[in-house]
Amino acid sequence: MLLSLALWITRRSHGTGSGTGTDTGRAFGYARGQGAMMFGFAFVCLVETVTMSVLLKDLPVVHAVVFVLDVYTIVFVIGLHASNVVRPHVLEPDALRIRRAVHVDLRIPLERIASVRRELLATHTRKDGELDLAMGAQTSVTLELTEPTTHLTFLGRPRRIQLVRFHADDPDALVLAVRQARSVRPLASPVPDLPA
Repeated sequence: MLLSLALWITRRSHGTGSGTGTDTGRAFGYARGQGAMMFGFAFVCLVETVTMSVLLKDLPVVHAVVFVLDVYTIVFVIGLHASNVVRPHVLEPDALRIRRAVHVDLRIPLERIASVRRELLATHTRKDGELDLAMGAQTSVTLELTEPTTHLTFLGRPRRIQLVRFHADDPDALVLAVRQARSVRPLASPVPDLPA
């Protein structure tokens, strides 16, 4: 989290080549839709910190413990937003990296992409073989794979997936870029793209 905050403050990103002199891919953000909510939550935590400081001023030990916990919560919320901002999706020359904060970094080779389309969904039912990475309770891009790939869950359990839904701030640009990148590479399966 501290690395994410440092990158966010210095306006750099992780895994995109920014600041290294090498261009490893084109970045596509996904955190814009959730930013207002996260800063709103951080503001509520700040108000709670001030309120608890006033209420507990006569209990110095309890006040100190609650103050440290409140400050940690504020830093955690801002760090969570920062980790989404500094780790965007990245379209590399041979793969698409789909990311969400520090928890998900799924690299899908372009030849395994059967189709990509813009598809706005606000409800998601968990199904075998599908990975939904909603941001602000919605996804805007659907990616179908030619064959299952392995995704490691937060606790390290492997999961085989063949369909990925995720959010992008500019889904049209991401879909177009992936289609163009696929058109210059041989495809593993001639499955046509569905209309956007």
